Amino acid sequence: MALRQIRTQGDDILTKECRKVEKMTPKIRELIDDMFDTMYEAYGVGLAAPQVGILKQIVVIDTTGEDPIVLINPEIIETSGSQTGEEGCLSVPGMSGVVTRPNYVKVRAFDEDMQEFILEGEELLARAICHETDHLHGRLYTELVEGELHHTSYEEDEE
Repeated sequence: MALRQIRTQGDDILTKECRKVEKMTPKIRELIDDMFDTMYEAYGVGLAAPQVGILKQIVVIDTTGEDPIVLINPEIIETSGSQTGEEGCLSVPGMSGVVTRPNYVKVRAFDEDMQEFILEGEELLARAICHETDHLHGRLYTELVEGELHHTSYEEDEE
């Protein structure tokens, strides 16, 4: 396991569409482990593969510090409600902005054994799923910010 460099806004890789993962390999398992290490080291709650320079549809999330989630080839299949709140991103360090997201999300994805599963999330988990899934399609939260981005001093709350 190793820490990987987090790509920041302005890096072209963050604007590209990611490829689906066709099969699990030792290299992909290592990438997932590295993504968790990198996310925890940066005090994030989510990280997508393009944020570490890999154009694959892989997301890691841990909103509680106790329940790590791996989403491979995630597809949001249902949303409802809305929540508006501060959002940040490890790829836009030191900044945050107000974003409205669904309050409930249902996502279909594959786990590390390439077994399909459904995950439902509310509040912060729903926000993280949407935020990280956007990364897989070349979108940053900054495209959704209502008003202006502003400097933040609570980096441990960033996604």
